[in-house]
Amino acid sequence: MRPFPARRIRTTAPMAAKQHRFILSFDFDGTMINPAASPVYHPGLGNMIQALRAQGAAWIVNTGRSLGQTLEGLAQHGIFMEPDFIIAQECNIYKPGFFSRWKDFGSWNRDALRAQERFVRDHKASLDAIKQFVETQTRASFLNHGENELGIVGTNDPEMDAICAYIDSHAAQFPDIGYHRNSIYLRFSHSGYSKGTALSELARLLGLTSAHCFAAGDNYNDLSMLDQRHARMIACPGNALEPVKQIVHARGGFVASLPASEGMMEALTHYFGGAPA
Repeated sequence: MRPFPARRIRTTAPMAAKQHRFILSFDFDGTMINPAASPVYHPGLGNMIQALRAQGAAWIVNTGRSLGQTLEGLAQHGIFMEPDFIIAQECNIYKPGFFSRWKDFGSWNRDALRAQERFVRDHKASLDAIKQFVETQTRASFLNHGENELGIVGTNDPEMDAICAYIDSHAAQFPDIGYHRNSIYLRFSHSGYSKGTALSELARLLGLTSAHCFAAGDNYNDLSMLDQRHARMIACPGNALEPVKQIVHARGGFVASLPASEGMMEALTHYFGGAPA
């Protein structure tokens, strides 16, 4: 029996990484989609994003959702474009891998986890004082989801305003005390890790700067990226919270007249030209 001839292994050069020229960073809930609006998501926004991607844009979903919840939300609302990157839980940077698996991009996620562990350990006295304030002076609930996941759920916005003011009094003494607030929901974090700093880290990894970044959001937890230090082009939809609108306007950003995805079509037209699709 003749042996099979040795097969020549064909090798091809790996595909060159896509060269991104600028970044489009969108919050998801309330910015790209809005269940209270009609339509919840306007497909014209997707068309505009795709046109800008063809010009070198990296499309980022920058959200408080987990990675899994983000992917579910995109599918649920018929957004079948795959983002170039996802920033999940207001911090962690992911890029798509093979077979639709997402993976950490750089060492940022690992560094953020370690910083969160140090934050909870080093500021136990302040966190205990905040917990006591919440449980004795308000009707809000202090939550502990695991050793390093701490948060608060308030009963209304004025109550959460007062809680944030109390937290800020501790942060004035310890600047790395941070939090992400979305209406009556709050999650504690190291102040060095936010939607804004994650966006800047992603830009750095792509060889870009804040001058190449567009960022849009509607709530308090978006304010860190609606900042000229992280994005020179900032916007919010017409349904954004009034304090967010005021801050975006004061920072020289664009405040849309329409809600969510339609407002984002206005914002992209404002910064990049062209008519909404």
